[in-house]
Amino acid sequence: MPSDLIHDPEQRIQQLRREIEYHTHRYYVLDDPEISDNAFDSLMRELTKLEHDYPQFFDPNSPTQRVGGAVGNQFSPVQHEERMYSLDNAMDEGELGEWLDRIEQAFGRFVPVVCELKIDGSSLALTYENGSLVRAATRGDGTTGEDVTVNVKTVHDVPLRLHEKGMEGIHEDAPSIEVRGEIYMSKASFDALNEQAEKEHRNSFANPRNAAAGSLRQKDPTVTAERELSTFMYAIARDRSLVCTSQWELLQWLRDAGFHVNPDVIRCEKREQVFEFCRSCLERRSDLPYEIDGVVVKVDSFDLQHQLGYTARAPRWAIAYKFPPEEKTTLLKAITIQVGRTGALTPVAELEPVLVAGSTVARATLHNEDEIKRKDLRVGDTVIVRKAGDVIPEVLRPIESLRPSDAKPWVMPKHCPSCGSPIVREEGEAAYRCVSLDCPAQAHERLIHWASRGACDIEGMGEEIIARLLATGHLKDVADYYSLTQDVLENLDMDRVNKKGEPIRLGKTLATKLMAALEESKTRSLARVVFGLGIRHVGKTTAEQLVKVFPSLEALKEASHEAIAQVDGVGDIIAQSVQDFFKTPDNLEVIARLEAAGVTVAEEGEGSSLPQTLQGYTFVITGSLVESGLTRDEAAARLKAYGAKVSSSVSKKTSYVICGEAAGSKRTKAEELGVPLLSEQQFLALVESGDLTSINA
Repeated sequence: MPSDLIHDPEQRIQQLRREIEYHTHRYYVLDDPEISDNAFDSLMRELTKLEHDYPQFFDPNSPTQRVGGAVGNQFSPVQHEERMYSLDNAMDEGELGEWLDRIEQAFGRFVPVVCELKIDGSSLALTYENGSLVRAATRGDGTTGEDVTVNVKTVHDVPLRLHEKGMEGIHEDAPSIEVRGEIYMSKASFDALNEQAEKEHRNSFANPRNAAAGSLRQKDPTVTAERELSTFMYAIARDRSLVCTSQWELLQWLRDAGFHVNPDVIRCEKREQVFEFCRSCLERRSDLPYEIDGVVVKVDSFDLQHQLGYTARAPRWAIAYKFPPEEKTTLLKAITIQVGRTGALTPVAELEPVLVAGSTVARATLHNEDEIKRKDLRVGDTVIVRKAGDVIPEVLRPIESLRPSDAKPWVMPKHCPSCGSPIVREEGEAAYRCVSLDCPAQAHERLIHWASRGACDIEGMGEEIIARLLATGHLKDVADYYSLTQDVLENLDMDRVNKKGEPIRLGKTLATKLMAALEESKTRSLARVVFGLGIRHVGKTTAEQLVKVFPSLEALKEASHEAIAQVDGVGDIIAQSVQDFFKTPDNLEVIARLEAAGVTVAEEGEGSSLPQTLQGYTFVITGSLVESGLTRDEAAARLKAYGAKVSSSVSKKTSYVICGEAAGSKRTKAEELGVPLLSEQQFLALVESGDLTSINA
């Protein structure tokens, strides 16, 4: 409808917004569209033009604003209306039965419970004022999350305004409501995302949960919009804001209000119904279009929930029944050898590809020869595989009854499969090692290690690109990274062809990004450079300790064995390894070229010049530090700069535990031991000032 023929543009704009939201809900939530895509696009184009012609009627919650191009301040802290608690877990039916027993004992009878699928995604809180979405936030530490409103508005099944029927269920005196649920990525969207990452030579995501969390925190909301995220909502911060009186009624209210609610729920009035539902969901787990890792069981009545209350970390009226890791059988086709950057030979199971816990598994590490002998794994075996922690592929055991009659015990080869050099097994070590300095497989792994996040973090420099640069002679060692040019990268032959049979090259866009990433990698800290050099036995923590005492590569090279061995956590074996590295002429030549390229070879003194105000204090970091964007290693480095010690485990000697998003068992243990907890905001204040009094400011 042409804008010059509209007598009341405001009325038409409002009408179009309601109509588009209605069809959006039918398409994304109900999966039951009423109009064609072309008709929907026509409505959206008309609304877009009207809003352009009449800017005085702008509304941030208009359907046209779902995908904004600007980057907002969406990662600022957000205080939740009420704390978002974790759930206690029942790891088997016995523990679930014990929880049901406690509920029965509390009320003298079995009380109705609601069972819902436990979606494997990322927690989300949506705040509405007068029916309009005003804020979306992550869980954070449960009390404070981060603002992701701009990104969440791109998710089509999130209502920007509550439906009229839902508004009728809100008490008049409720100024706002905070609805809670899970944002997730379907299996199909996850597969498509990783296929695209492979085409663009980027690292793929490990699982849909990580993909959803990463997509939610994109700085550019248009990227989030492309990721095809979805939601299931199932809770509210203050149940007294609503007319409904139970979890079952709440789920119906959420549907009426326009939210996407999982249809796979049941209200159980008998104990056996709970177990039947859990067993049924476990059987159907792999058939669902999204990942689940269990069933959540909740006391239905809100009044009874209030009577049961909470522990320090979880509601007493709900429990998560966790499914066991998904196990599948497949064929062990071969056992190959992977040569690491230090020459260690690791046997790898080559499997017939099988879908396990949401992604295809085709390879799994077998660790070492002793582990293969212990499990008696043989090529040709039918084996049981799973993902440890639902992430890392693991071969559990063979099914011996299905073993081929000619299957033979596996033995470690006597020569390196990459360079043909003899291999050795040093006394006291489980791994065999190739001792050749010219081994190309070691060079490949050293190059990957240098570019990894924990080291010099060359974003976008994936394994395939490194392999091609190595094969084409453009890379031999880590210093060669800084001799690469835009032209070399643009025209890098990826050893693949397109549909026309033409060779695929890296291209200008990716080459430009890589050149910028290479320049950025020169600024990494000296500790990360030392770690990136791949000195045997020197991990991240050891590198940090060495740099505290020896603030330059020159100082480390000149240090005596005794001086290095006296560094906290080092000792004679590591000291000898460090000295051997700096006695090798090839290594010294690489370091000289790194220095000439502008890579950090000496600490500028930020850490050493800071007052050691946290000396004597021990910190533990748990969860993801989403607000600052720091890794745990980077956060630990900030604390260590003030003299603090950072531990990986909680004990009575721990001074403070810093809790990021999805803080888990370490937080629980700290609460049990009475160890003080710090939020991410308190941590940031602390490392800004180095003053413990700042955490209460």
